[in-house]
Amino acid sequence: MSQTATPPRRPRLRTLGLLAPTLLLAACTSSPATPRTDAAPPANGPQVTGPLCAALPTGTDPGNPTFLAGQPVDQALRWIPTLTTFEAAVRTSGVLTDLPTGAGVTILAPSDDAFAAKFSEDNWDDLMARHTDQLRTLLKAHLIQGTHPIGELADTGTATTLDGTTVTITRNGPTVRLADRADAVCADYQATDTRIHIINAVLGPLPTTANDSDHRAH
Repeated sequence: MSQTATPPRRPRLRTLGLLAPTLLLAACTSSPATPRTDAAPPANGPQVTGPLCAALPTGTDPGNPTFLAGQPVDQALRWIPTLTTFEAAVRTSGVLTDLPTGAGVTILAPSDDAFAAKFSEDNWDDLMARHTDQLRTLLKAHLIQGTHPIGELADTGTATTLDGTTVTITRNGPTVRLADRADAVCADYQATDTRIHIINAVLGPLPTTANDSDHRAH
């Protein structure tokens, strides 16, 4: 009888800038249980695209795209090793409870390195602990109603996020660029009623507070 897989343990929130391969190793070695790996994913399973995808779980590894396609969104986010900061913010803010029932959602999820480049440790800790309203507004700048593949967003050219901002979306060589600020570095993860596109910069109006005094690995 197969066992139910559980997501890997999450690292401390202050370590925002860990490299994706390091996080992947932690995800693969610290999980008390993993999905079955005795069969390859079906050939017609979800396909993710982008330069970061090679550093993330593939094939039958825990957290691979086919496995995540059957997970609710909160669980799927926990399995993607370079989204620890974003997942913690979503969980802390409770922003997913604001989503319209049954409408589905597209998530533009900044990587850990994107958050490390945007916020100082003190600023981020303050947002997480004391300014939940600002945090929720920040996260809504990364949510789009409906489930949209990255190619569809690029073809449409714009999308309105849940904070009311219209984001321009253009093709940028092999990737897709959003708001002339962020690139989709691993797009088209699927979860239940969800599309997840990992991006390499934080959207929204909050100022950049990270500086050279922040000693976080990138």
